[in-house]
Amino acid sequence: MTALLQVLNIGRYDKVELSNIILFSMGKLVSVFGSSIYTFAIGLYVLQLTGSGLNFAMTLVLGTIPMVMINPVAGVLADRVAKKKLVVAMDILNGILLLGVYFLSLIFGMHLAMIYISTFLMSIFTAIFGISLETAKPNIVKQNNLMNINSISKIIDSISAILGPMVGGVVFVLVDIRLFIFLNGVSFLFSGVSELFINFNYNNTLKMQENKSLSFLEDIKAGLEYIRDTEGLTKLMGTFVYLNFFIGLSITIPLPFIINNVLKLESNYYGIIQGGFPIGMIIGALGVKRIRGKMTYNKLLNRMCLLLSLAMILVGVPVLLGVVELQANLLFIYYTILTVVMGFAISLVDIPLFYELQTIIPDEYRGRVLSIGIAIGKAILPVALIISGMLINLLPAAVLPITGGILLFSISLKSFKF
Repeated sequence: MTALLQVLNIGRYDKVELSNIILFSMGKLVSVFGSSIYTFAIGLYVLQLTGSGLNFAMTLVLGTIPMVMINPVAGVLADRVAKKKLVVAMDILNGILLLGVYFLSLIFGMHLAMIYISTFLMSIFTAIFGISLETAKPNIVKQNNLMNINSISKIIDSISAILGPMVGGVVFVLVDIRLFIFLNGVSFLFSGVSELFINFNYNNTLKMQENKSLSFLEDIKAGLEYIRDTEGLTKLMGTFVYLNFFIGLSITIPLPFIINNVLKLESNYYGIIQGGFPIGMIIGALGVKRIRGKMTYNKLLNRMCLLLSLAMILVGVPVLLGVVELQANLLFIYYTILTVVMGFAISLVDIPLFYELQTIIPDEYRGRVLSIGIAIGKAILPVALIISGMLINLLPAAVLPITGGILLFSISLKSFKF
């Protein structure tokens, strides 16, 4: 409770900064939560409409792949164009898109092609919105409150991850999909209008200069060169990339496989276990500023990577020891604790990592550099998932989490000093 009050302590902000944080939170909540509900509900609708798992998977792919591809371009746009224009425009475009889908569906009905195209476009608009808002954070609050706004952002992401599928499922059952699309579109429009009142130059001493002399590719190349030439930045980016890889390799595929296929726990147990991740992230987000104040970032990163690696190893231990016959309730509690711990560790890596990047990178490079890092991190995740998916059927289930945990433990010991 004390940590929550520390993050939300109104007295520490002046009027403009407080207004910025409230409007930022509202805009991000509408965009992230709305997108989360939409993705889940529309996926269920496609599954019901076609009865095809492939078509369902295609909806998810169209909601993720464009974000990876567009991120570097979004970063260049965030450096070239006023971030306020991009943030407001993307929310309004999402609103217009969904309202367009609503009115077209009234005339022609809901067709698969319409869903695919709208999901693809929404993914692009959301990617540009996300990068623009992420890179604008240091400009809308003072530096001493940057960790707080990062924590609020992480809490919104985590709450959306918990409630998005739940609300999406309720929406799918109780509300006509067209009505939901209409309401979601209207909420995006209101969000875009509210973001007009955010002061994006509150803590910005650099005047925006729209650089038209370089091509997009040259701008992206300049971002890559900046990462290469800036001491410490390559290491931070590398950390983000290899953590994404090991999480995909040792957790994302093996954990559900072990719980559902090996331990054969009930599906409701699995849902609660997965919910441990965002709960752990919220706990981490509430305590990150206090914990970060007690140690250097390298020390924090080292300890959290070691904690995450130990948790990965423990994911495979019950299978390795052959305790699959253990009482289901005990296994449920064991794995729920593990997912909360992993969510906590991921949060205490992510929030300070982005804080360090936001403070190191100047405003004129921030969009390109962050978007390149995020794009590489997201691109490495499918590679890890494919490798993990192939190996999980060839090797004992405990091998991937234990091996990945040991490798991450070794890398953490070599890379960071206490």
